[in-house]
Amino acid sequence: MAAPRPPPARLSGVALPAPIPDLEALRALTALFKEPRNRETAPRTIFQRVLDILKRSSHAVELACRDPAQAEHLASSLQLITESFRCLRNACIECAVNQNAIRSLDTISVAVDLVLLFRELRVEQDSLLTAFRCGLQFLGNAASRNAESQAVVWMHAFPELFLSCLNHPDKKIVAYSSMVLFTTLNSERMKDLEENLNIAIDVVAAHQRQPESEWPFLIITDHFLKSPELVKAMYAKMSNQERVALLDLTISRMAGDEPLTKDDVPAFLSHAQLIASTFVDQCRVVLKLTSEQHTEDEEALATIRLLDVLCEMTAHADLLSGLQAFPGLLERVIDLLRLIHVAGHDTTNIFSTAGCVTGDGNVSNMVEGFKSHLIRLIGNLCYKNKENQDKVNELDGIPLILDGCSVDDSNPFLTQWVVYAIRNLTEDNSRNQDLIAKMEEQGLADTSLLKKMGFEVEKRGDKLILRSTSDKPPQE
Repeated sequence: MAAPRPPPARLSGVALPAPIPDLEALRALTALFKEPRNRETAPRTIFQRVLDILKRSSHAVELACRDPAQAEHLASSLQLITESFRCLRNACIECAVNQNAIRSLDTISVAVDLVLLFRELRVEQDSLLTAFRCGLQFLGNAASRNAESQAVVWMHAFPELFLSCLNHPDKKIVAYSSMVLFTTLNSERMKDLEENLNIAIDVVAAHQRQPESEWPFLIITDHFLKSPELVKAMYAKMSNQERVALLDLTISRMAGDEPLTKDDVPAFLSHAQLIASTFVDQCRVVLKLTSEQHTEDEEALATIRLLDVLCEMTAHADLLSGLQAFPGLLERVIDLLRLIHVAGHDTTNIFSTAGCVTGDGNVSNMVEGFKSHLIRLIGNLCYKNKENQDKVNELDGIPLILDGCSVDDSNPFLTQWVVYAIRNLTEDNSRNQDLIAKMEEQGLADTSLLKKMGFEVEKRGDKLILRSTSDKPPQE
């Protein structure tokens, strides 16, 4: 296997241009290391030679950082650095022996130092970006499935490298630095993130900018959402836009193809408490949306997303009971439903029927589903829960729910959730059944609407009975 040549001569402390054979030798090694058998038989001396080239080439970068005028002389050094990183990157692919040899030579610290120097260079050169990207790829491969190398990368890279790279304008640098973070994170290192919240928030911001990138997504779903302490600290410090992004990923995790495991449930129980508490405290802020000046209020939109998460959480059996018993949650949901119901009648605004049906754009769509989700949440909170069923009755919530359906008959989703809520409110609850039957007799409940919802009132002697016309329960 060919090896790079010795370092070139030096003149007055400045590296001379690298001889072409060094670059050719590195390229040959990079190609050879694409094959597993070549990786497995590589001698340690090869990696020492590559490290030597990396070290001497880094001097030119250091000089350019001190004196920007020297940046124009970086071309040959950047070529060598790039190819050295490619060579090392390939050598580490599924090869713990090479990972260990490269780590023992202290190559990781040299690579991290170079990456940090790249961030300091104020030059726009494609060759610099390429070297930057390859350096991050090497660090990711060096740490992959190797606990000792992960610890060394973390020790040298955290927090400066992530603070420098996660908000970089180059998408690939953001993606590759996210890959390094994902690869090196574990449960013990989450404490470090709690002390450096800006890194965690930068990951969420990276996901906002690049939703197609898998690494920020995986960091959040596979690491952040398993740490209630981190999520709570992040949420308090985030912007409302960042909160919406985090809440969206929480929904994505719960509604995804992979169900929550037993190990996930304790963390999500804690998330549920945080989200319910925040909603109870802030939910009235959505009323700002009734004003034309605040139709895109970010705090209100974040609160709407809290409701979406609560609906998803109460549809999960392991999370439901805790939320059913959460102090003030059911009362606040009914109160808010009443307030937006009144607001939609009093003036023409985004909560009015016309606003829901004819509005276009994200804000209108979010608000259109808001009433449906309030009713859905009431239904979930009352599922097989007599105490909450009775509480809705005491708060005059049943007429409010029925009236909400008749106001916007053109919204089929609203009707479906009203049906679902009424079924859960009346299941094994004769008091609530009697109330609806009396409402129908007094003309306060539309008979045709009840039939549409799958109910009818039957008179047996002096007693009115509300019964279902279908034995099949509705689905969540």
